[in-house]
Amino acid sequence: MSFVRTIRLPRTLSFRLTLWYGLIFSLSAGVAFLFFYVLISYHLRQRMDSQLSGKISEFEAIYNLQGLEDVKAAALIESQAAGEKKIFFRLLYASGVAFSSSNMSYWQSIGINRWAVRRLVDGKSARVYETLNIPNRPDRVRIAYGIIGRGVVVQLGYSMESDTTFIAIFKRIFLITMAVLIFTAVLVGWFMVRRAISGVEAVTRTARKISETDLGQRVPVMARHEEIDRLAVTFNQMLDRIEKLVVGIREMGDNIAHDLKSPVTRIRGLAEMSLSGASDATDDLSLAANTIEECDRLLDMINTMLMISKTDAGAMDMRPSPVNISEVVQGAVTLFLPLAEDKGLFLTCSAPESVMVAGDLRLLQRAIANLVDNAIKYTPSPGTIEIYVPQDKKNVEKIYIFVKDSGVGIEADDLPNIFNRFFRCDQSRTTGGSGLGLSLVKAVAHAHGGWIDVTSEPGKGSCFTLCLPCWKKP
Repeated sequence: MSFVRTIRLPRTLSFRLTLWYGLIFSLSAGVAFLFFYVLISYHLRQRMDSQLSGKISEFEAIYNLQGLEDVKAAALIESQAAGEKKIFFRLLYASGVAFSSSNMSYWQSIGINRWAVRRLVDGKSARVYETLNIPNRPDRVRIAYGIIGRGVVVQLGYSMESDTTFIAIFKRIFLITMAVLIFTAVLVGWFMVRRAISGVEAVTRTARKISETDLGQRVPVMARHEEIDRLAVTFNQMLDRIEKLVVGIREMGDNIAHDLKSPVTRIRGLAEMSLSGASDATDDLSLAANTIEECDRLLDMINTMLMISKTDAGAMDMRPSPVNISEVVQGAVTLFLPLAEDKGLFLTCSAPESVMVAGDLRLLQRAIANLVDNAIKYTPSPGTIEIYVPQDKKNVEKIYIFVKDSGVGIEADDLPNIFNRFFRCDQSRTTGGSGLGLSLVKAVAHAHGGWIDVTSEPGKGSCFTLCLPCWKKP
């Protein structure tokens, strides 16, 4: 039974980048070595071919000036001077048969290339070169063929031992150098990779600390790598947002607990009174009515919270359609006019007959009603509430709905928070409400691609501006 052991390499980004860096560097170095090897080999071969061609030209000149015998003598002197293991020659007839040569005991395995001789005799080439391996010996020989006279061909061979030795030394030096360079490159690559991803590790450490202990931790921006710095800044911004949301959730929980405590306490008190026994049927009816009223208030608060959450999350079942916002505004004014008159307020409406927006009718009715109801609550008698929808024919993209009152106004410190859930200003604590009305208006506005804004001055009133997109015919 055989067991196969799987080598598990580290899966870290540092190791992978270093490995890729080392592989790319090795491949590049190998390509460079191959290029230089081919270049050096070509240069050495060209140099040797030039030497062989020069010797053949010398023999040709001697043949033309002094004759064949002097060529033989000059060739023998050349071979003896260089060494019989370094150079050899043969003189051949045009048929390829040798009639004179140097000492061939070392070169006896070298034959005659009759194809090369035929090319020379036919005039197809002035020189013919070939490289041959010598059996049982590591060195090679470079051979040149050339015509030196009428019907006389010379075969001249040089040993390539020195060139082979040079190439071997080049290979050995290159391999040693490459080993050192690759090792150095891996170390440098590891250092550079670790330095480059140090920012990512800082983000990881910060995230681990946040998940374990403190949400207030932040990633340091080291201003060394632009990409890592952008990641750190984005991560910190995300943490700021998360921390803000967490704080908001905590505050919302506290507000919910506070606002639900009162109606639940009242319901409990009413139930205790009913258990203790009421004196007549009228008291029983009154207790039941009060209980139902408090339950309705709780249900309305819960439903409003759910509506805001669904609208913010984009999960609300909206049915966008053309809505005449003028009719919605006039309907809200008609609905709240008796309440305003009972409180001694002067409620007016100014709107064109038809201003079409793209939206959900019931959500828009709820948002406009909340704005009007909010203005009536916080405007003491005598006071005025003005609702108007200007028609700007130049602006065909947006419409604006203004709800302006002469009420108590809002302090500057409270303005950024009035659209938060359950937020109530100090002066509104004595007024009925859950603190969800304006939050719902903001959620509806954002769900329709619009916005809500407010300007206010304490003691002089407030002006809410609701912006919605116009309806465009398909």
